[in-house]
Amino acid sequence: MRLGELIPAPYRLVAKGLVLVAVTWQVQDWRYGKQLAEQARLHTETLNQLNLASAAQQRDEQDKRLVLEQHLATSEQTHYRALSDVQRDQGRLRDRLATADLRLSVLLEATSGAGNGSVSATTGSGGVVHGPTRAELDPAHAQRIISVTDDGDRGLIALAACQAYAKEVSTPK
Repeated sequence: MRLGELIPAPYRLVAKGLVLVAVTWQVQDWRYGKQLAEQARLHTETLNQLNLASAAQQRDEQDKRLVLEQHLATSEQTHYRALSDVQRDQGRLRDRLATADLRLSVLLEATSGAGNGSVSATTGSGGVVHGPTRAELDPAHAQRIISVTDDGDRGLIALAACQAYAKEVSTPK
């Protein structure tokens, strides 16, 4: 006698159903496993693409920053050179005023009368001066005027440097 003949028919039917359910679960497990593996692979590829894009964007931003830093360094050198030139020129002018090699003078109004007590009008030595009347300034006053203009020149150069910096960092590239 065979085993199948010893088991009643309803139990055989239940056993066949259980085997069928187990096989179905196994097939579903394989199929879902394959789908999950494919989904994991796609997810990994997506993450890799995002990482590559992020790295490329970061390199671009670093390149932009490097270019900006180079522009700013060049601009800073230019403004430093201009400031140094102005300081050198102002120093020479102060030295020439201190040694009386150079005298500052101002134009006097042609309608003002002589003897009003403000500034004495002088002419050049040994010659006829054609043109408006001029008065020489005291060397100490000339030094103060040069000092004021030196401060003004420095301020203008610093302002130009600030404006160039602001323009450089605010201009989109």
